[in-house]
Amino acid sequence: MYGFKEIDVAGLEVLKSSGGLVLIDVRTDAEVSRGMIDGATHMPLHLLPIKVQDIAQDKPVVFYCQSGGRSAQACAFLASKGHQNVYNLQGGIMGWMRSGKPLAVTA
Repeated sequence: MYGFKEIDVAGLEVLKSSGGLVLIDVRTDAEVSRGMIDGATHMPLHLLPIKVQDIAQDKPVVFYCQSGGRSAQACAFLASKGHQNVYNLQGGIMGWMRSGKPLAVTA
């Protein structure tokens, strides 16, 4: 275990409604062009090492990707840098859509 937790869609909804959350999409530009979870910031996985200092440490951070694999890598990396409140969205954006949740259209 790398010091991060798994969160399901319902848990993410609760966290989003309480505010003060950092939601990061680590998918590629092409994947993101098909839609994102509302409120997410796009940070491709390969840019995480050079952008890690930009991620707030005082709020829960939730990563997601297509199905949960790349976001688990992102979680492990962030946790290894000392972040405490790190979550991986189970099932990624596919799990989000399977739950009937909408996607935000990207510009």
